[in-house]
Amino acid sequence: MKNSLIFLGVILLIIIIIQLFALNEQKNIETYPYALNKEYKGFEIRNYEASLFSTVQLSGNKFKDVSSEGFSILAGYIFGGNEKNEKIAMTSPVAMSLEDSVTMMFMVPKKFNKETLPQPKQSQIKFREEPAKTVAAIVFGGWANDEKIESYMEKLKSALDKEGIAYTKRFYFLGYNPPFEFFNRRNEIIVELESDNFEL
Repeated sequence: MKNSLIFLGVILLIIIIIQLFALNEQKNIETYPYALNKEYKGFEIRNYEASLFSTVQLSGNKFKDVSSEGFSILAGYIFGGNEKNEKIAMTSPVAMSLEDSVTMMFMVPKKFNKETLPQPKQSQIKFREEPAKTVAAIVFGGWANDEKIESYMEKLKSALDKEGIAYTKRFYFLGYNPPFEFFNRRNEIIVELESDNFEL
């Protein structure tokens, strides 16, 4: 019994250390920059800056089927799987387009541009310039899955319809936490708005 309690105590201590490490790392990660435009009950309007992304297009459209594959491909690139064997800092959030064919996206750190980025070894990785945009965003916690993503996408649509805010079909899932982080998990669904809704 005593040995079991010691073992459980050690496991708990390890978990706490990992969570504190993850929390500290999150503070140092470069994030997709935006300015808050307007807050509504349950969602908000944001203005995002133009940014460069490394992307990979995947054949499926289910989160559970494509999220690990897409993350693995892009993580391989930034962890040195490129022509210079250069490590590129992780950024946040990881983005996924919510379309018939999902595109996973990692924001490129601001110190790089298309000319200075090392070329990927994997041909399916592409670089994409995302222009400045205005979006609506809804936030939810916990671990994401297909059911949650669909539910919050519908909640966001309903909220925008209620406010009479016109939106496009360009929806994205944003995930802010690594899989081993248990607490304060943050996920978002965003959708690009029609350009005449809000000023950039």
